[in-house]
Amino acid sequence: MADLQHLEDLVVQVRRDILRQVHAVNSGHPGGSLGCTEFFVALYQELMDRKDDFNMDGIGEDLFFLSNGHISPVFYSVLARSGYFPVEELKTFRHIDSRLQGHPTTHEGLPGVRVASGSLGQGISVSIGAAEAKKLNNDNHLIYTLCGDGELQEGQNWEAIMYAAGNQVDNLIVTIDLNGQQIDGATHNVLPLGNVKGKFEAFGWDVLEIEEGNKLSAVLEGMKKAKAKTGHGKPVCVLLHTVMGNGVDFMMHTHAWHGKAPNDEQLEKALAQNPETLQDY
Repeated sequence: MADLQHLEDLVVQVRRDILRQVHAVNSGHPGGSLGCTEFFVALYQELMDRKDDFNMDGIGEDLFFLSNGHISPVFYSVLARSGYFPVEELKTFRHIDSRLQGHPTTHEGLPGVRVASGSLGQGISVSIGAAEAKKLNNDNHLIYTLCGDGELQEGQNWEAIMYAAGNQVDNLIVTIDLNGQQIDGATHNVLPLGNVKGKFEAFGWDVLEIEEGNKLSAVLEGMKKAKAKTGHGKPVCVLLHTVMGNGVDFMMHTHAWHGKAPNDEQLEKALAQNPETLQDY
């Protein structure tokens, strides 16, 4: 296992990357990105079995698919700081002709990005296809997916959820970011999700919850338990309870920062709450 303090330091640095990316272009989605920082650091630094050289065929390694593609700032930061491309490239976020578009794309060939995403509600379906390809190739590696809770309001998800259980796609771990917020407000006001755990279980999934989704040690422990549940005939769902805007006091617990960039003064205040641990780009 990687040194926990190093991972904690990386979490702080990734938060700085997120804030600086969206501030530089006055555009992007900091709220959900900040809330999922611990998850991404745990996934790429500790949990996934991944190759040093990125290859789109993905054979012989675990794969990750981001469904809620608008949280690209955290995805790009962790990819860069995990060696997929130079950290300095984060300066190009959302620039014209950059490989780091607002939503991840594949046509520019950015290492680490396996599918264009941002059209919400499609990630589980894509991941099921990848998981079934693994089985056809006799490849025992896993497929990981992250979805936003607001995405579950889209019907395609429930067709996919039904399919995965019905076809015993048990090499799949779908994590739901349960922060209770979406672009128009709290999820319970926009369209209540009800008992998400009960729904997945009713569809035939094995479900576990990580109550402290912004505590790195809890994420590591919970996701390792999820890995242990794979291969037993059921797809696995992880309900990750996070706080939107985590780590920046004035961004937390509100949908207001779903897609809003901080101004100069707000950036300095946010960075002061997250002192540099490694090195800014």
